[in-house]
Amino acid sequence: MVDVKKIGTEQRNEKTKDIDIASTGEILKLINDEDKTVAFAVEKALTQISALVDQIVTQLKKGGRMIYMGAGTSGRIGVMDAAEVPPTFSVDPSVVQCLIAGGDWAMNHAVEGAEDSKELAYEALEKVKLNADDVVIGITASGRTPYSVGGIEYANKLGCVTGCITTSPNSEIASKVKYPIEAITGAEPITGSTRMKSGTAQKLICNMLTTATMIKLGKVYQNFMVDVQATNEKLIKRSQNIIVEATGVSFAEAAEAIEKFGSVKKALFAIITGTENQKIIDESLEATSGHLRKAIEKVKNE
Repeated sequence: MVDVKKIGTEQRNEKTKDIDIASTGEILKLINDEDKTVAFAVEKALTQISALVDQIVTQLKKGGRMIYMGAGTSGRIGVMDAAEVPPTFSVDPSVVQCLIAGGDWAMNHAVEGAEDSKELAYEALEKVKLNADDVVIGITASGRTPYSVGGIEYANKLGCVTGCITTSPNSEIASKVKYPIEAITGAEPITGSTRMKSGTAQKLICNMLTTATMIKLGKVYQNFMVDVQATNEKLIKRSQNIIVEATGVSFAEAAEAIEKFGSVKKALFAIITGTENQKIIDESLEATSGHLRKAIEKVKNE
């Protein structure tokens, strides 16, 4: 039997006890005041987040994958973060993925009992052929969701790097992973509604994990997403603008360079280094595992 009184995210918020009789403006102010505390809770976990990022980078360089596991709101946040990585950084969808209790149906519907099944977690990880090079990250506000905990237990048996994102102190899942992230957000404005502050903290942390990982893997030059997939008009214009901003050439010249060299990253390398030879461009980027700044510095120092 679960004792919810012992779960941090199930505590009652003293500041919002009269939220049901507050005016609309007062309700929004109470929620906003609580939201303001979330970033500070995440800040306290930055050392933990950093440690996990470094491990993810190491494993992805080995060919491993980053796999979130969660149920309900936590799972949906993981799915959302994983879905944004391929178009932003041009990586295969398998590299960052999320297994949500109840499967794809659970993205838009409540799947009763799914989050309470460790067996479903085992089956999901078997289906994606989990291996020791992968990183498994359980996302659970309470820190005790059986689906997420079960996934971690399975991953530990295979020798995977394991981490968690939880917003409750002294949680079960944090005790089982190698790299816990504990952003203690405290009582929710509506008691137990972890889609609120807890969900916000989880979203911030997922953003940090994937973004910092992709930066470390060379998917960003300065602060530009140089591996962006130009799949619509907005992204085509963004691709051109990246080159204009980074080099000072015109939009026409940027468009021509992308067409000629096949990608934003290669076009930038060519313009910045003055290199027109496609073979040299390819070899230079390959030598630095696609890290544009390192490839440019390497050429300039030769």
